[in-house]
Order: sequence, then structure tokens, then C-alpha cells
Amino acid sequence: MIKLFSAEGANPLFANDPAREVAVLTALSGTGMVPPLVQTGEFEGRKWLGYAHVNGSPWRQDTGHVAQLLGRLHDLAPPPGLPFGVNGSAALEQQTVEILKNCRDRNRLAALRPLGRIPPLPQLVLIHGDPVPGNLLAHDGTLTLIDWQCPQIGDPAEDLALFLSPAMQLMYRGAPLSKAEEDAFLRAYPDPRIAGRALALKPWFHWRMAAYCQWRAERGGTQDQQALRLERSALQSIRPRTA
Repeated sequence: MIKLFSAEGANPLFANDPAREVAVLTALSGTGMVPPLVQTGEFEGRKWLGYAHVNGSPWRQDTGHVAQLLGRLHDLAPPPGLPFGVNGSAALEQQTVEILKNCRDRNRLAALRPLGRIPPLPQLVLIHGDPVPGNLLAHDGTLTLIDWQCPQIGDPAEDLALFLSPAMQLMYRGAPLSKAEEDAFLRAYPDPRIAGRALALKPWFHWRMAAYCQWRAERGGTQDQQALRLERSALQSIRPRTA
């Protein structure tokens, strides 16, 4: 498989860094969690990499299996040179505000800012940064993570929240997870403290993803309006109404 990296402008949430992908594919080689890296190069000023084809299909069911995979990933040592991810509600707020600055219609979402504070996590780990269904290949009873262009040293709750995101599930699987699927995922994650942290940060993650969907929708993403409604509805269902 050959992956040619996009020459489009910066994405406010998901990086597109070939150097990070090469670093992780090299560091995690032999674990079965990543496709084998074969070669890298450049074509007309754009980076590319080649990796061995994984004969599988995008993940569709068994959230517990994904939770166990992410738990194993978060126990691995990160390669050197990765950036630090957002950590804690204050950092999530800052990132969301920056996304909204690039949106024409920002006031409605700005008014939904969550309340309360969740402190940063002192122990950061290797995270995938984009573990959505389209980046999870099921094959031979196991799962492989692909598209490693935005790994970070960060809060593992970030990976959990991205997988659970109604918008990301809609985009890549066609429908959000059910309550039972979400509960099974959180129960299966090996560290219940991180699962609890993901729940505590849930309003902030929904708020940020809603802002990202707004940004995408204003650039012509037709499905992003529906994704925005899902994230906004999820946020409003759990956002405290008083300080």
C-alpha cells in the first residue's frame, strides 16, 4: 500500500505528519498493532510511505476489543520526538476556542462551553490520536491500527473520547455507538481510572468535536452538519446548567 500525504492546509484537530507516522511504524514494528513499514519517499514535493497490505476490513462491532487494543497501546513506550497532546479541560478549552476562531458561525457553540475543571494528567502515554473505525482494521480475530499521522504523547482519555465520538462513528461506521456499546467499551478498557477520566472530560470532548464539525461543515462537508448536531446534542444532554 502506498500512502501519499495531503498537501492541503493545516487541520485544527488532526495533524498530517509523515515523520510521526514513520517513527511509530518503526517503533511498533513486530507488535502486530501497526502495518509493516516498507519504504518512504517523496513525489512532486509530497511525502509518501509504503507499508505492507493488511488484508482486513474496517472495524464494525465489539467495542470491548477496541478498548483492549487501546489499553495495550497506552502501555507501550513512545518513540522520541512526538509532540505533547492537549491535557486537561483548560487545554481542551483553549484548543476549542482556537477552532471556533476559524468558524463564521461560532456564537451558538461558544455559549455551550462546559463548566467545571478537570486537571491535567501527570502521567502521559503514547496515543494514536485518531482511533476511529476507519483506522481500525479487523483481520484474523485481531485489530491493527493504521493512519498514524497524528500520534502524540498525551492523555489516553483522548483516544477513548475520539473512538466514542458520535461524529466519528457516524462518519466512519454510519451510526453512533449505542449506550450498551459505549458501556462495554469503558468496562473493557484495562485502567478504570482512565475510563472514569474520559467520562469526566466528556463534555469538553463533545464541545471540541462539535467545533471541529462546525469548521468542516463551513468548508463544504455535507455529512458534517449531521455530525455537528450529534455532538451538540450529546453535549447538551450532559452539560451542567449551573456552575
